[in-house]
Amino acid sequence: MQSLVIVNPAAGRGRVGKMLPQIQSALAAIHPNGQVQVVQTEGPGHATLLAQTTPAERVIAVGGDGTVHETIRGLAHSDKVLGVVPIGSGNDFARMLGLSQKPLPQTLRIALTGLVGTVDLGEVNGQPFGASLGIGFDAMVARKALAAPTFLRGMPRYLYSIFAVLKELSLPTLTLESEGKLLFQGKALLAALMNGYAYGGGIPIAPSASPTDGLLSGVVAGEFSRLGVVGILPRLLLGKHVHHPKVHEYTGAAFTVRFNQPVAAHADGELLEPQALYEVRIHPQALRVALP
Repeated sequence: MQSLVIVNPAAGRGRVGKMLPQIQSALAAIHPNGQVQVVQTEGPGHATLLAQTTPAERVIAVGGDGTVHETIRGLAHSDKVLGVVPIGSGNDFARMLGLSQKPLPQTLRIALTGLVGTVDLGEVNGQPFGASLGIGFDAMVARKALAAPTFLRGMPRYLYSIFAVLKELSLPTLTLESEGKLLFQGKALLAALMNGYAYGGGIPIAPSASPTDGLLSGVVAGEFSRLGVVGILPRLLLGKHVHHPKVHEYTGAAFTVRFNQPVAAHADGELLEPQALYEVRIHPQALRVALP
């Protein structure tokens, strides 16, 4: 089986580029006859183009959630198999698949030779996503994370960004509907529509989410003050925030998310252009993946 390995040397704040000799050595041990093509990305969107145009049956994304997200955009609704080697700052898609704590040689072997399964594929305003869609506060946090100190990774980076965003907190008005039914209307801190259970480097925003049930798990945080956000953080890190009276959970195959103004969003941690309307749906079992 022919495979393409897409390596993002900038992922993990440049850590992937430094690991390239180690990656190539591990690949040679798995496929000593050179059945694998390795290509380094050259900038934003390159992974999508590579995934779209390759004749390879397996496409391996080596990097973080951004690399995976771009690769998914190139593979969506095709018969190609996605393999994931998580060496990024968040790795939430890999976490969803049960890959995030495995060593590099093992994740490479799984990506190249592991059993093939399927997971659901999200879509927002016509564009695919893998694990998560966050709209509002968490997207503002994702934007702040881009400017966070380079030594911070994963959850510490996310927490640093949360406190930076709190200084300028202002809540929009949200209307959330699913298949014509009004679910929520009012001021809201955020709306998360999840295929996986975590974002932000392992924060369990939707503890009950499953990537194989044909549904999105929606979480809406209503009108929180700055102090209220700080107060719920410990519960959020444990996945206990869902019991808070201002936090609401929903499930559905399609959602319409409306705001009274353009609001920032992210898909798999990748920032989207702010919109006032987000149409979100799930495609059951639409993405083929290599599984442990």
